[in-house]
Amino acid sequence: MENTDVKFTVIIGFILLVTFTAIAEIDIYIDGSYEGRIEDDGDIYIDGSYRGRIESDGDVYVDGSYSGRIEDDGDIYVNGSYYGRVEYDGDIYIDGSYKGRIEDDGDIYIDGSYFGRGDDMLFGGAPLIAGYLIFFGGYL
Repeated sequence: MENTDVKFTVIIGFILLVTFTAIAEIDIYIDGSYEGRIEDDGDIYIDGSYRGRIESDGDVYVDGSYSGRIEDDGDIYVNGSYYGRVEYDGDIYIDGSYKGRIEDDGDIYIDGSYFGRGDDMLFGGAPLIAGYLIFFGGYL
């Protein structure tokens, strides 16, 4: 009788890479379709679709789609799609797609796509002369 040893290795498991933003306190959460104007001192989270104007002193998170204008004193996080104009004093983080005009006194971090002209990014009223720009995605 012949002795046959079979050796094998089984690797069971997976690797999960997760990107998330810790959100401490949300004042307004939009999970459907909304059109209009929002004025709030706290954080705003858009998971659905929103069209209109936002004036906020807190942070704005866009995971869905947004079209309109944002005037914000906090940071802006775009993980979905945004089309419009942004005026803010904090930083903007674009991991989705953004098309429009940015007027900023803070920094811009782009890991998604920005569609616009160079003079559409205004820092202190002048194109691309102040702030800090980190660009990982595409620019058209």
